[in-house]
Amino acid sequence: MPLTTPSQPSQNIWQAVFSGRMLAAFLMGFSSGLPLLLTGSLLQAWMKEAGIDLGTIGLFALVGLPYTLKFVWAPLLDRFTLHRGLGRRRSWMLLIQILLVLAIAGLGFTQPAQNPLGVALAALLVSFFSASQDIVIDAYRRESLADEELGLGASLAVNGYRIAMLLASGGGLILADLMSFPAVYLVMAAAMSVGLLTTLFAPEPPVAAGSPKTLQEAVVQPFREYFARQDAVLILLFIVLYKLGDMMASNMTTPFFLDLGFSKTEIGAIVKVFGTGALVAGGLLGGVLMLRLGIYRSLWLFGILQAVSVSTLAMLAQLGHNVTGLAVVVAFENLSFGMGTAAYLAFMANLTNKKFTATQYALMSSLMGIPRVILAAPAGYLAELLSWEAYFLLCTLVALPGLWLLTRFRSWMVQEEATGAPVPEQSL
Repeated sequence: MPLTTPSQPSQNIWQAVFSGRMLAAFLMGFSSGLPLLLTGSLLQAWMKEAGIDLGTIGLFALVGLPYTLKFVWAPLLDRFTLHRGLGRRRSWMLLIQILLVLAIAGLGFTQPAQNPLGVALAALLVSFFSASQDIVIDAYRRESLADEELGLGASLAVNGYRIAMLLASGGGLILADLMSFPAVYLVMAAAMSVGLLTTLFAPEPPVAAGSPKTLQEAVVQPFREYFARQDAVLILLFIVLYKLGDMMASNMTTPFFLDLGFSKTEIGAIVKVFGTGALVAGGLLGGVLMLRLGIYRSLWLFGILQAVSVSTLAMLAQLGHNVTGLAVVVAFENLSFGMGTAAYLAFMANLTNKKFTATQYALMSSLMGIPRVILAAPAGYLAELLSWEAYFLLCTLVALPGLWLLTRFRSWMVQEEATGAPVPEQSL
């Protein structure tokens, strides 16, 4: 059955959850999340097994630079349509996903021990196509959902995203005990067929009136419109800082768990698979709570839970190789991650003008990648300099500046949620 086209917000929450729009958000979230850890924790495990030092493994976070720069080429995806029959969003999505499948398969044929530079270049190519896919998927979700559905849509997208990450890292690690890493990457390339099929069956969202008709308009107008808003710069700084501690911690969890003596199968089965239930519950719970609490209060509550979940990694460092402790920490981390990311994505989507969806969302989500890519790059060296316990306590403290910035937005966010009015422009 084809996915349904955009409509008025559902009166019943379960009707909304099981609608075609939400199914598309979930499946596209899966397609978006699958490539991420193929250049992250799975690649880290492959490199550690090949004898690469922690410092170099940490620096490999820099291959994710395309995630922080995608706003540069996003205007092209807003302005041009590759195939009128498929539409602007789906035609770009289909091409990018085909290239992404080829890039993932190509990464599997590299050799970390003999040619780490070749691995870096192949991983960079995967990141580029993955970031490009994210641009179109984020724009599609914003344009196909009503404003009232953004929180729920974001929570389902987070669930699909995280399940794909669990498949790529947890499932990948389990498979790596049964077959070679190159074979694992071929399996993951085949799993991208979920995204390809969703693109073919999902309907094209309507093009908003006033969308750019020239490349100049596509490049200039989205930024001009955004920076005319109140607290425009502080919003971007908040996006960088809100999940910084969480990203710094997650960037080194795989080497951390291996150092504690957990096997790859234990990490795959407990850290990745066991956490799936908590993740799904966190994403759905976050979406439902946002309907009641609003985005502002949800960002506060979920942000605090994220910081506390990072501190439990320091407790695990004291426990050592403890399967029960690992399961508890993983469940809490996944629950808070699902809730926090749902609110985070809904916050950014709500700020996006539908006339310039791809470019404005890419600008904000590019900054979202800075903590994971640039600021987390020295994580390996910090982990070597500090104990694991001290490192994760530092990550907990790093989460506080983002929460402090959130206090600056209270006046206009609460007013906007109460009245539905847009973010006001700055006074001239």
